[in-house]
Amino acid sequence: MIEYSEFVRLSRSSDSDERGHAAHLAALAYLDHDGPAGEHAALYAALIGFLDDPSVKVRAALAYGLLHSVQAPRPIIMALLRDSAVISRAILQYSPVLLDADLIGLIGAGDPFTLTAIAQREKLSSRIASALISQGDSALTQRLLRREDVLLDPMLLLDLSRSLGGDATMRGALLSRKDLPAPARLILVQQVTESLRQARIVRGALAPDRLARLLRDGTDTALSAIGETEAVQARGEFVEVLVGSDQLNTRILLHALTTGHVMFFAACLGALSAISRSKVFTLLENGSRASLIALFSRAGLGLEIGRLLVRLVLHARAADLADDVAARHYVVTALTEELIAEYDGDIPHALEEAFAYLSEQNIALARKAARGVMSTFAGIAQGPMSLPQVEELAQLPLPAA
Repeated sequence: MIEYSEFVRLSRSSDSDERGHAAHLAALAYLDHDGPAGEHAALYAALIGFLDDPSVKVRAALAYGLLHSVQAPRPIIMALLRDSAVISRAILQYSPVLLDADLIGLIGAGDPFTLTAIAQREKLSSRIASALISQGDSALTQRLLRREDVLLDPMLLLDLSRSLGGDATMRGALLSRKDLPAPARLILVQQVTESLRQARIVRGALAPDRLARLLRDGTDTALSAIGETEAVQARGEFVEVLVGSDQLNTRILLHALTTGHVMFFAACLGALSAISRSKVFTLLENGSRASLIALFSRAGLGLEIGRLLVRLVLHARAADLADDVAARHYVVTALTEELIAEYDGDIPHALEEAFAYLSEQNIALARKAARGVMSTFAGIAQGPMSLPQVEELAQLPLPAA
């Protein structure tokens, strides 16, 4: 609080610091004023007068006083927006008075300092964020992607995944977003797979065939896990994309059921057979062999594949395939042995791909199950394991050459 005469003296001082102090006081007084209308109008006129001050320090002090208030006079804020760079950038970054329509035109100019100031605003609409990203500045795009409070259009995220997914840093920023649509997440997973395939340290550590199997199995697991999350949340777009792009095949269906992603499996069958997911899930849970065969036939699967899936479904009803690796290994082993016994080792052509998948899974799951058995045994074993001594091994007869 100062007397009016002192305020007038500061306003007319030749010292820019004193005039700046007066400008700042006038801004605060205007925002907090609750007195007569005439007094409020006088304060507004004082603010207008400070806009014409030749010193940038005075205009900056005025801007600082009005910067964070939604009650700041819009004409004055717009005038400060066209002031020197240090003032206009502060207004761009902090003033809540600015509307999207004010910012869009400035974004189109493409000035990097302007874009950075806008990107640092406390609140950004999806429209402004999309406009900023469209400028093609990589650092700016990463900054916006890492802001969880900024909502981005799903189609924009999908386009970014397609165009920028090859860059590891950008890929990480995209994958960290909780609102990333499932098709975009799958694209990025496929990009990760390709990056691993091309990495020299990975290629040098694994034989080509084994590397291909590991990457394919990892991609299938990721696809199935994404589909399960989408199915649990009752979003069907992901399965529709898979069906529309012919990415849904027998291997994916087998993998989904084998890994315990039953909701995704049901959603796939529902999309293929044009039956509601709830009805499909009921059939999978309680349906007879005949009804399951009819379901798989309506989904466009051959008789042999349908019969295989029926067996897998019946096994899955009695086992926890989602969390129990040993149960998963048992089911895959049982299916493999049943196929060998039924066809006397001569697997039909229609089942060759499925049989190859089961054989791959049998080896992988056997390794996982064995690790679990050995670690459990090590935890409960009370004494040393009985193994032959070196002297005993030396007395064993050598095999014939």
